[in-house]
Amino acid sequence: MPLLFGLTFVSGLADAVTFLTLGQVFVANMTGNVVLLGFAIGGAKHISIVGSFIAIAAFMIGGIVGGRLSRRHGESGPHLIAVTTFVEIFLMLGAGACAWRLGWSGGIAYAITAVLAVSMGLQTAVARSLGVADITTTVITQTLAGIAMDLPIAGGTNTRARRRVTADVLMFAGALVGAVLIFRLGVPVALLAAALTFAIVSAWSWRIRAAQP
Repeated sequence: MPLLFGLTFVSGLADAVTFLTLGQVFVANMTGNVVLLGFAIGGAKHISIVGSFIAIAAFMIGGIVGGRLSRRHGESGPHLIAVTTFVEIFLMLGAGACAWRLGWSGGIAYAITAVLAVSMGLQTAVARSLGVADITTTVITQTLAGIAMDLPIAGGTNTRARRRVTADVLMFAGALVGAVLIFRLGVPVALLAAALTFAIVSAWSWRIRAAQP
C-alpha cells in the first residue's frame, strides 16, 4: 500500500531527531533501543538509559492505542490510516511547538521523545494490523533479509523487490532529510516536516476512502 511508504519516510525522520539529539535514542526502531540499552547498562558511555526506557514504554502505549484503533476502524485500510495520521499530525505539531518554545534539553527532551515514541508505536500497530508484507513502516531488517533471500542467486524470484527497495530507500531518505533539517534549521523544523508528511498521507487516505463504495 503506497500510503505506508509515507509513514516509513517519517520513521526515518523521527529517529534522526532523537538519535542525533538525545544520547542515541530511537523512537521507531525499538530493536535498536533494546540493543543500545544493553550496551549502556554494560558500561557504554553517551547512551541515554532513561531516554531508552521512556521510548520503549511510550512506544508500547502507542501500540495499545493503535490496537484499539485497528479493531475499531480496521475494516477499511485507507480510513484506518487517515484516522491514525490525523492523530499523528497533532502529536508531531505538539512536539515541534514544545521544542520551539521550550528548547530541547532535560525533561523537555524526554517529554518530546515520549510523544514521538507514542506516535511511532501507534503507527507500527496500525501497519501490522493491515498486514502488508515487507512494509512495517518502522523497521527494515526483515525487508532487507527478504531482498537477499529472494534474489535469483539465492534461488528466488524477488517478486516484491520494488516494494522492498522502496521501503528501504524511503527509510534512508527520511533519516537523511531529518539529519539535514536538524543540523541546518533545528529540531522544530524537522518535526514540522514530519507533520506535513503525515498531513499529505492523511489527505490522500481520506480521498481514497471517499472514493470507496
